[in-house]
Amino acid sequence: MKKTALTTLIAFLFIFVLQAQQINNGVMNLNEFSRPNKRSNIVIPDVNGFKVLKCDFHMHTVFSDGDVWPTVRVQEAWQEGIDAISITDHLEYTPKKDDVKPNNDRAYEIAKPNAQRQGVMLIKGTEITRQTPPGHFNAIFIGETDDYLTTNQRETDREAVMKAEGQNAFIFWNHPGWQPGIAGSYEWLPFIEDIYKNKALDGIEVVNGTGFHMKALDWCVDKDLTVMGTTDVHNIISLNYDNNRDYVHRTMTLVMARENTPESIREALDARRTVAWASKYLMGKEENVRSLFNACIEVLPSHYSEANRDGKTIKYYQINNNSDLYFELERTAGSGPGRIVLYPQSSQVISAESGQPTYDIVTTYVRSDKHLSVNLPLR
Repeated sequence: MKKTALTTLIAFLFIFVLQAQQINNGVMNLNEFSRPNKRSNIVIPDVNGFKVLKCDFHMHTVFSDGDVWPTVRVQEAWQEGIDAISITDHLEYTPKKDDVKPNNDRAYEIAKPNAQRQGVMLIKGTEITRQTPPGHFNAIFIGETDDYLTTNQRETDREAVMKAEGQNAFIFWNHPGWQPGIAGSYEWLPFIEDIYKNKALDGIEVVNGTGFHMKALDWCVDKDLTVMGTTDVHNIISLNYDNNRDYVHRTMTLVMARENTPESIREALDARRTVAWASKYLMGKEENVRSLFNACIEVLPSHYSEANRDGKTIKYYQINNNSDLYFELERTAGSGPGRIVLYPQSSQVISAESGQPTYDIVTTYVRSDKHLSVNLPLR
């Protein structure tokens, strides 16, 4: 009895002390309502010795037509596992100028200290906002914007882009085709050919937000330009992407970089080592998408075999997806399941005759009309 009474007393005192810690001057902290301070890590294995960095190089703040303060963009990126971002407010379009003093560099200056504390790489950038056509262009890895990019609307489109090129910026064409009702808005116009030939066009947004610009992927492949995927987010990111649904995340560019540094990101962008990732889809040049798939997927040797009704030997194989990517395969030749779904961070067991069946990965695009085709090594 004494032992039971002592135990009850200790439990009572523990609860009393706990409650006393939660109540301070009559205020009780309801911590269970607070969102945990945690980062959602996106796991993707190294690809051919390169680190796969998650990047978003197109977003806006109140310093142009966005709805949030610059530090919010950093906080969102950290929480969602993004390694590098660029705030690319419009140079020529500042609809909040009556409430927020226009300043082309201010968003970067405000966000930088928080980015340094959080370990998020902040790449300085801007959006060159011209009429469509030719449209909008993002310039990242820039210097002082007032040095070479002005709000002078009489300045020609070419002069505006070439000023960025003069500062060795990385320039990509934003969301071609976003205004389909305008003639020339989704065409390889002489203006685009001109800046391309003059080394002032480095990439194209193949995915902008939830829009897959399919012709842009073909242009990147045919003209050796960098494939980009961005959110172009204006509002709070969680209002654009429902992260409570499976396989839903913000659109991003997967950059295969030597190191986790801005210099390595720039080298990888110049070398065209990128893949756009949007929802459950991957878009990019065939060699990059293939390398990414091979790094993520592991087919183990057969662990069991048996004869089927026709007397053929059927083997069982385990396939591991060691990444947070999603792959959906449809067989086009050989023996094996007609469809295989490799969910993030999971394994599948399939049965098939030994060989190398061919599959199209229908959640990838290496051209507007072509999926990545792979042979599964079933041994």
